[in-house]
Amino acid sequence: MMRDKRILYVSSEVVPYLPENEVSQASFDTPKMINDLGGQIRIFMPRYGCINERRHQLHEVIRLSGMNLVINDMDMPLIIKVASIPKERIQVYFIDNDEYFKRKGTFFNEDDNQLFDDNDERAIFFVKGVVETIKKLNWIPDVIHVQGWMASLLPLYMKKYYNDESIFADTKIVTSVFSDGFDDVLSPNMFDKVAFDEFDASDINALKEATYNNIMKNAIDHSDGIVISSKEISEDLTNYIQSSNKPFLPFDAKDKMNEFYPEFYLNKV
Repeated sequence: MMRDKRILYVSSEVVPYLPENEVSQASFDTPKMINDLGGQIRIFMPRYGCINERRHQLHEVIRLSGMNLVINDMDMPLIIKVASIPKERIQVYFIDNDEYFKRKGTFFNEDDNQLFDDNDERAIFFVKGVVETIKKLNWIPDVIHVQGWMASLLPLYMKKYYNDESIFADTKIVTSVFSDGFDDVLSPNMFDKVAFDEFDASDINALKEATYNNIMKNAIDHSDGIVISSKEISEDLTNYIQSSNKPFLPFDAKDKMNEFYPEFYLNKV
């Protein structure tokens, strides 16, 4: 059923490169399942400074690196690294940039446990880096599955920023919604930084107050399907998903993942 289908996973965190939690485990289990069923997969994640490059055998892919991405009117160089998950024959691509990802923490400053001020820019850089790298690889996915809030701008960028790229005309986007988010707002300036890329205000209205729920609502708005990936997500997000009229997989689908997910990817979205 999945033979030769191409599924791209774009994740905030992935086991074994980061500690196990709901997002990082799902970001390993789901691609492994599709890989085992004969699908072609790629995984993209940020190259956080806490990832041990030597232990995990990351190496730079020179032919893919060297582009500059414009983030909020600044040129930021893109570095691409790659590694393989041992025993699984799964390639993971890492989006890297010294300014954004060399620090030790993933999302929070270890000194005061506060969110990094530039998490919004890091998120923009990450999703642009993924799409530009996929274009360079000339590997066009049938489905892109987004997991974790650092990746959650990808549906917006695919549907609006890259919407004139005919190679992606048939690519569907699925977003997982987890309960594991953050408190307060990601950044008071996130709307302006995203607006720099010339979106219609109506497409990014939710980002004016960049709470976890609002960022996920923006992702839901621009996705073709939703996966509920935590047992208890907020009532606000539950209601939003149900009223969106988008196809969605309930949480208990993960108990029979290899039955429900392929059908959802291929026939529901």
